[in-house]
Amino acid sequence: MFNALVLEQEEGKTLSAVKQLDLSDLPDEDVLVKVSYSSLNYKDGLAITGSGKIVHTFPMVPGIDLAGVVTESRSPQYQAGDQVIMTGWSVGERYWGGYSQYARMKPEWLVKLPQGMDAAKAMSIGTAGLTAMLCVMALEEGGITPDRGTVVVTGAAGGVGSVAVAILSQLGYTVAAVTGRESSHEYLRGLGASEFLTRAEMAEASRPLEKQRWAGAIDTVGDTILARVLAETDYRGTVAACGLAGGYKLPTTVMPFILRNVRLQGVDSVMCPVDIRTQAWNRLLTDLPDSALGDISSVIGLADLPQAAADIVAGKIQGRTLVDPNK
Repeated sequence: MFNALVLEQEEGKTLSAVKQLDLSDLPDEDVLVKVSYSSLNYKDGLAITGSGKIVHTFPMVPGIDLAGVVTESRSPQYQAGDQVIMTGWSVGERYWGGYSQYARMKPEWLVKLPQGMDAAKAMSIGTAGLTAMLCVMALEEGGITPDRGTVVVTGAAGGVGSVAVAILSQLGYTVAAVTGRESSHEYLRGLGASEFLTRAEMAEASRPLEKQRWAGAIDTVGDTILARVLAETDYRGTVAACGLAGGYKLPTTVMPFILRNVRLQGVDSVMCPVDIRTQAWNRLLTDLPDSALGDISSVIGLADLPQAAADIVAGKIQGRTLVDPNK
C-alpha cells in the first residue's frame, strides 16, 4: 500500500484527499516509478482546487511532473534502478500523475535523469525550465548566435522567461527583458538581462514593420506584444513563441515574414519528442546556472497540497514548491 492525493468530483465540485492505494489501483502502464519529487505548478493548483477545467476524468491523481526511480519495467528502454524525469503528455490531467509515492508511466513519457542532476534539481527546473531550454534551442536552430545582436524575452520575470534570460546570458547573448514590474529589474539583472522594456510600451499596437531591434526573441505572452516583437525583428531573425499569457490572438501581417524573412517558431513542451527532450535536459545541466533556479520556498508533503494549491492560485506563493510524496 502507498499514499497518493486523489481527486474526486461530487455534484460538480472537486474534492481532494490523501488515500492509500495498492499497486493494482494504478493504470496498467509499462514502467513503475517510485516518485522522489514532484512540484507544484499553477496548473496543478487549478486542478486540485477545481478552479479550471484541467482534469478530464475522475478519479485522478494530479501532478503534471515527477522525478524518481524505476522499480519495475516491461519496456526494454528502462530497467529497475534507472532515474527518470516525466513532464507533459497530459499527465495529471488525462493520466494519473506525480502526487503519489508510486506512478505507472508509458516509456515514451520518460527521459533519463542526466548524470550529475538529482531529482530535486530536476523538479526545481520543471516544465518551465524545459520550455525555456527548448526556446533557446529553437533560436539556435534559426541561426541566432550571440554575435547576431540582442535577444528580447517577453514575460521575463515569469517561470519560462526568467530561466530563458539566465540560459541566454550564460551562453553569451545580450538580453533585453520585457516585464510589467520595475521591481523585478534587479532580479533580472542578476540573471543577465542588460536592457529593460515595459510591458505597456511593447503592448502598443505596431505598424506592419517597425525599426529592426532584435536578432531573436522568446515570447511567452502572445497577442499585441508578439505582434510588435515580430515587427521589430531583424532580417532573418527568429522568434520562439511558447505562451499566451497576454492572449491567444496575433494581430500582425505577413510583412515581417515575406519582407524580412523572419521565422516564427512555435515551441511546445507537452508533446515534445523524447530525443529532443533528452537533449534539452542534458543542456540544462550545463547551460543553466544553479543560481538562476531561485529559492525553493518549501518542500511539502501530500497532505499539504490542498492548501498549497489554493495559495498558488491566489498568488500567495513565491519561488518553487517541491512535493515530496514520501514526506
